[in-house]
Amino acid sequence: MRRSSHRLFQKIASEARIEDEARFLKSWFDRPLVTGAVYPSGKALASMMARYVDPAEAGPVIEIGPGTGPVTEALLRRGIAEERLILIEFNGDFCRLLRRRFPKARVIEGDAYALATTLDFLDEPAAAVVSSLPLFTRPEEQRLTLLREAFALMRPGSPFIQFTYATVSPMPLKGRDFDARVSPRVWLNLPPARVWVYRRTEA
Repeated sequence: MRRSSHRLFQKIASEARIEDEARFLKSWFDRPLVTGAVYPSGKALASMMARYVDPAEAGPVIEIGPGTGPVTEALLRRGIAEERLILIEFNGDFCRLLRRRFPKARVIEGDAYALATTLDFLDEPAAAVVSSLPLFTRPEEQRLTLLREAFALMRPGSPFIQFTYATVSPMPLKGRDFDARVSPRVWLNLPPARVWVYRRTEA
């Protein structure tokens, strides 16, 4: 009985993953510069991103570009309470899916590249910003504006976490005024990726 239930659970999970991949493919074909990724982040990459969020740090955790929610699930496994999550997603179909999957999280259909406006209701500093945005589709200055707006919403020293398939930092490092660290390459992802963590440098 237990083995049969386990097989059923694996079948349901596998079908859910296939559905998510189909959603991503459709979204990518419709708007490749907005969606960026062809497939959802794999479990290993999502876990690598979540490991840089400290569950003991007070304040909301902001996820931008959550897609179908693989990194959101990793944040929950990390110990972040669902009520603390603010998910900002541009794609309306993904927003509806996220609201079903994470009913206690706050899902906002909005523009992550206008964080100050999108999150003007925040009344306490955030503990982290976790991003799956396709940053390389935007000019450098727009990426840096996003990072600075995120820093302004967070506690001092809190991380801005970003994955990339590229071998270089998504945020330009020349003349930077922030600290940047990179994870080992996550080979168990399609395609392999790295996670960059940026923190504001205190004057």
